Amino acid sequence: MRYKSAIIWLSTIISALCIFFLSFTWKAGQLRDEAIKYATSKDGKFDPAKRLHFIDSLWKKPVYLGYTFQEVTNYALHKGLDLEGGLHAVLEVSPVEILRAISGRSNDPNFEKALAEAASQQATSTKPFNELFYDAFARIAPNQKLSSIFANSVNRGKIDYNSSDSEVKKVVDAEIDGAVDRVYKIIQARIDKFGVANPNIQRLPGSNRIQVELPGVDNPERARKLLSGAAKLEFIECFELNEYGSGLNAMAAIIAQEAKAKVAPAASAAPASKDTSSNSLGNALTQTPKKDSGKAKADTSNALTQLFVQMGNGIGVYRKDTARVNALFRRADVKALFPANLTFAWNAKGVEATNGDEILGLEALKKGEGQAAPLEGDVITDAAQDFDQAGKAEVSMSMNGTGARLWKNLTGANVGRRIAIVLDGYVYSAPVINGEIPGGRSSISGSFTVEEAKDLANVLKAGKLPAPTRIVEDAFIGPSLGNEAINQGYMSMAIGLLLVIIFMIGYYGNPGWMANLALLVNLFFIAGVLVQIQAALTLPGIAGIVLTLGMAVDANVLINERIREELHKGKGLKEAISLGYEKALSAIIDGNVTTILIGIILIIFGSGSVKGFGVTLCIGLVTSVFTAVYISHILIDWMANRAIKSGKEKEMTFETFISRDLFKGMNFDFIGKRKYSYWFSWGLIATGAIVLVMQGGFNLGVDFKGGRSYVVEFANPTEAGKVKDALKDDFAGKGVEVKTFNGDTKLKVTTSYLVEDESAEASLKVRAALENGLKEFASSSPKILSESKVGATIADDILTQSFISIAYAIIAIFIYILIRFRKWQYSLGGVIAMIHDVLVVLGMVGITRLFGFELEVDQIFIAAVLTVVGYSINDTVVVFDRIREEIGVDADLSNKQLMIKTINESINHTMSRTVMTATTVFLVVTVLLFLGGDILRGFSFAMFIGVVFGAYSSIFVAAPIVIDFGAKSKKK
Repeated sequence: MRYKSAIIWLSTIISALCIFFLSFTWKAGQLRDEAIKYATSKDGKFDPAKRLHFIDSLWKKPVYLGYTFQEVTNYALHKGLDLEGGLHAVLEVSPVEILRAISGRSNDPNFEKALAEAASQQATSTKPFNELFYDAFARIAPNQKLSSIFANSVNRGKIDYNSSDSEVKKVVDAEIDGAVDRVYKIIQARIDKFGVANPNIQRLPGSNRIQVELPGVDNPERARKLLSGAAKLEFIECFELNEYGSGLNAMAAIIAQEAKAKVAPAASAAPASKDTSSNSLGNALTQTPKKDSGKAKADTSNALTQLFVQMGNGIGVYRKDTARVNALFRRADVKALFPANLTFAWNAKGVEATNGDEILGLEALKKGEGQAAPLEGDVITDAAQDFDQAGKAEVSMSMNGTGARLWKNLTGANVGRRIAIVLDGYVYSAPVINGEIPGGRSSISGSFTVEEAKDLANVLKAGKLPAPTRIVEDAFIGPSLGNEAINQGYMSMAIGLLLVIIFMIGYYGNPGWMANLALLVNLFFIAGVLVQIQAALTLPGIAGIVLTLGMAVDANVLINERIREELHKGKGLKEAISLGYEKALSAIIDGNVTTILIGIILIIFGSGSVKGFGVTLCIGLVTSVFTAVYISHILIDWMANRAIKSGKEKEMTFETFISRDLFKGMNFDFIGKRKYSYWFSWGLIATGAIVLVMQGGFNLGVDFKGGRSYVVEFANPTEAGKVKDALKDDFAGKGVEVKTFNGDTKLKVTTSYLVEDESAEASLKVRAALENGLKEFASSSPKILSESKVGATIADDILTQSFISIAYAIIAIFIYILIRFRKWQYSLGGVIAMIHDVLVVLGMVGITRLFGFELEVDQIFIAAVLTVVGYSINDTVVVFDRIREEIGVDADLSNKQLMIKTINESINHTMSRTVMTATTVFLVVTVLLFLGGDILRGFSFAMFIGVVFGAYSSIFVAAPIVIDFGAKSKKK
């Protein structure tokens, strides 16, 4: 084998990297277990606050190989929401409100008409809302310029009445994009403070939408309020340390007395460090705590330094102690020690301490509970990062007339003092006022980096242009449902892998062991790569791994079948192995590239779990090619060398008593029977189409038609029909579906009630209606395990994207086959076979419904349809590859007799491979169908049908099409 040493070294390096990164998953799990143990009392009660305290105390400290707890958590394998539970939400930044704000709340009738028309078109168009608005405005007011709407005080200096429409569009587009970006950063900051491990926040390209995934969240309502609440920007005066230091000292005395009374060990002290400095508090905050056999002393300075460090004109708290400090400041007796109008607020960003921990600054603001700030962000007209005369980064800010007047008064009254810039209750900056600022134009300077100045400008602009958000899609999955999904997924993977291993050994004997070893290495590489790229493992992702295991065997099957052919021709063992790998390579590459194209399309157009499936599918296919072509080659060569050295060369075969005579000498006239297959195929498709029409179409899932869906668990088996009848009145007669979900004690309730209303209030109203309807079954203790919502607008977008992704898949594969085989007839045969398989799968959904097998067509089902496309063309390419090998790429396809003979021989020669691959994939898909649960039921069914008809179409559809259209080209 060529490059053997290089392959061994590369495999060793990849394995070492996989072990290294997978070790973070082990360590993260160990630390999570320790946190749970720490937070669980002897009587079994769990305290979430103690768990958070444990995590905070280690968050910025090295815990493993020099990596902090935060870094270990980030590098660990992330589980998707369907496995871990939590909240998934897609937020849409309202472009209508942004345009209204930019227009200065214009009441121009043409402007309002254009907004209304654009809104009505948005549901059926893929264009961005602003483009729809421009088109509508041009139709409604062809002689009116956009500057007549947008030339106002809000856009002073950017748009005037002489600005062209293209100039106005450029400014408006930038403002909309900037608003979405600001909302993204605000949500990111809020989630950072929410305390969620491994949140996933991303802008969805080409839209005004932001996707958020919050694993482990157990209070969905609180999380939704956090995501959809309007940003609140305030300017608030600060207290200086010497103005409230006496309150801190009094509070320290209380802490010390309580500690002494309890005779409890003192809290872990925060020793003096280079981060602290002396101030008017004297030495209280810089004094090293006294120690006396772990017993607390009634020492005020000791109690202070246990919790606080001094930061300039304020105080700071180590991250590990933030929960304790919050609890202290909520106490009534502690509040009484400080001025009534004093409120403490955390700084948005922390400072790294010399001991490896993080210090969060704490500002004392002159704003009592419930009191309004003296100035709010709605007065800001613009903010931008700039440079001062010395070339240092600063932030320039301008205000409207009202804001300028209030700002002048506020700055004039606070010369030499600080005013905090507060967003959502967190302090982003607290600059010192050098003098009264008239005119509303200000510069904020400090030791900013350019990036920090840009961030502060974005914070200020959040007040200038409020961008309302609405949750257009959300799903909450309870932890118990997640654990059930994990068990189903891992069980499917284990049984699927076991069946493949048994089958390979039974068919190939000892070489089957080598193929299985390569398969296990492949599984190890998949897990390692997933961790390295920080991808989330989802339930469809597990299905992708299971499916990859079945498809990975395909490469080994191709190689082993080629080696068997060469051995039957009388070649020596070493030569047969070498030729087998060489001749199988082109078919392996072509088959896997076409399927990888499908995976890439799923990644680009899919979302959430579907994207996770695409990621694992692509990774699995790449690693399977490497392990099957190279690692298995090394293993087979090793086995062959042992056999040769021991004189047992002839005993090493690639067959068993099962496979020895199977398909041997097969010579069936497949092409001669093609007309029967045409009639069968299109008859089956037509039957499916007629049945679907009679049934009123597909049973679309919530993500395609919009609505809300809930999974409800009952203590006892409950009939779906009775629950449906009980809910009809509560849902105001709107559509409601109830069906079993993973057993007879769980039901899935889907309703279109208030589907057009995407507000948080509507979600609460629908849930309340569900809970009211379930009261009839109180004896069975109904419990809502998960809930999801998809707005009507985003449902249309998802459906459109699904059709687009299928179209792109067909086009991409047509082009690839054309490039590889140089004849359009091959591309056409492959594409028609793919379309045939898709139509059969869709038709079988209707046909099986006649027998009581009900399926939802959702995003995961479409992912399966695309995978069927990939599998189908994989099978077809193997047949085409053998045809190309026999007659060459430049052969005359119009020579019908030669083509019939060659294609029949090629199909007969590859029959063992076709059946073997179909069988292995069929085994794992069957496992998924019966053990993967209801979430994967549609996926498994589509693949179940697709595997059978994918093998059928490569023989009876794709190859015959090449002949028939090749002959037609001659006639033309």
